[in-house]
Amino acid sequence: MEDSDQFDADLAEFVSRSTNAGTVSHVELVQELWSGYGQILRCHLEGATVSSVILKHVRWPDERTHPRGWATDCSHQRKLNSYQVETAWYELYGELCGDLCRIPNRLAAERRPDGVLLLLEDMDAAGFADRRHSASDSEVEACLRWLANFHATFLGQNPKGLWEVGTYWHLATRPDEFERLEDIKLKSAAAELDRQLSTTPFQTFVHGDAKLANFCFSEDGCNAAAVDFQYVGGGCGMKDVAYFISSCFDENECERRESSVLDCYFGHLHEAINRQTKSINFQALEANWRELYPVAWTDFFRFLQGWSPGHWKAHRYSKRIASEVLKSL
Repeated sequence: MEDSDQFDADLAEFVSRSTNAGTVSHVELVQELWSGYGQILRCHLEGATVSSVILKHVRWPDERTHPRGWATDCSHQRKLNSYQVETAWYELYGELCGDLCRIPNRLAAERRPDGVLLLLEDMDAAGFADRRHSASDSEVEACLRWLANFHATFLGQNPKGLWEVGTYWHLATRPDEFERLEDIKLKSAAAELDRQLSTTPFQTFVHGDAKLANFCFSEDGCNAAAVDFQYVGGGCGMKDVAYFISSCFDENECERRESSVLDCYFGHLHEAINRQTKSINFQALEANWRELYPVAWTDFFRFLQGWSPGHWKAHRYSKRIASEVLKSL
């Protein structure tokens, strides 16, 4: 019946009950969750209004492991919190996302002593079946449009129930990596970088892990949907934009395309804010966030240098941006 050894009668009953399905006919493994915290499964249904759903089955591991050796209590607690935040995100805010910042619909959620069950719409069946390891121009724009509409939707909102500061790398949630950071100038500037990003007057929600792998695409690549909201929370939209660009481009493309990518993003953000008739001084927002783009990039670079020195994203472009920002402080 299934490809996963973690799918049992209890899970089948949860899925069937939540979807009014007659039976779960087949289960396939989509992916293992990071560091052994469970699985994402596609459940094929019979007798339901939909043919398939996605079950995110989170289980607290008995033995904690991490591919880079970060199996600390702090790391474990951060992951536990992240899955609680993701569940709260779908319960409290998911319905606020429209077609221009498409996410999976939540079908059911259940918090358990040993983990979380989160049942979601299957984005493959919804017309977003394509994934990308590299992105075309139209796919990059689709993601930037998604981010712009997401940020516009949540401008000025209080991230109640979410991370107060979104992203998985922000300073307060990464004390172990900060302690290992050997770059003295970067280490000394870390608090100021965090302060600038956290005190922008134009706060929104950030996705928090807006890498290319967390976007699903329509067949023509012109539309995108996003998944994985474990690190959604408050912050400056430039955190998502800088992180997304870092996931798509090598150092040469980052240099060459920085201006055009930012112009594309802010064009879509302006349209999204106008569409939602929000009372925002867009010129002031754009000026502020453009100034914070290199700060956001440097903040992520700070995390990388403590987490995984020599990471491929710690390239010439990252070092140039960081050097310029540090000199300006």
